[in-house]
Amino acid sequence: MTADIPADVAAARAKLKAKMGDVRTGGKGTARRTKVVKHAHTTTDDKQLQAQLKRLGCNQIPGIEECNMFKEDGSVIHFNNPKVQAAVGSNTFVINGVGETKAMEELLPGIINQLGPDSMMALKRMAESYAAKQA
Repeated sequence: MTADIPADVAAARAKLKAKMGDVRTGGKGTARRTKVVKHAHTTTDDKQLQAQLKRLGCNQIPGIEECNMFKEDGSVIHFNNPKVQAAVGSNTFVINGVGETKAMEELLPGIINQLGPDSMMALKRMAESYAAKQA
């Protein structure tokens, strides 16, 4: 029966047998070990997070349509329809949602009133570079 098997298949089988030789817990007739799979439970993490936020006294703030976080490199982390919770006494704000990192140019007409002094400097640099490209 082994004469019908090509040499490369026999070599592959021998290599696999050598690799998997000790997966049995007992002798030749026993079953192989089963791998115990641990499932990740994301719902428990969310429940624990909500419990900690409740302990801090965070209350949900309704009616927030968007949230922008300005980074030092001039990019913006933009959240559409985030779930915002705040504990004003401990100065803690929680923003929950899908955030996208965007360039400031993509959001510009709508975020001018949100810009602070640092972001205004980035806006001035952007305007100067745009003017230099046009000239």
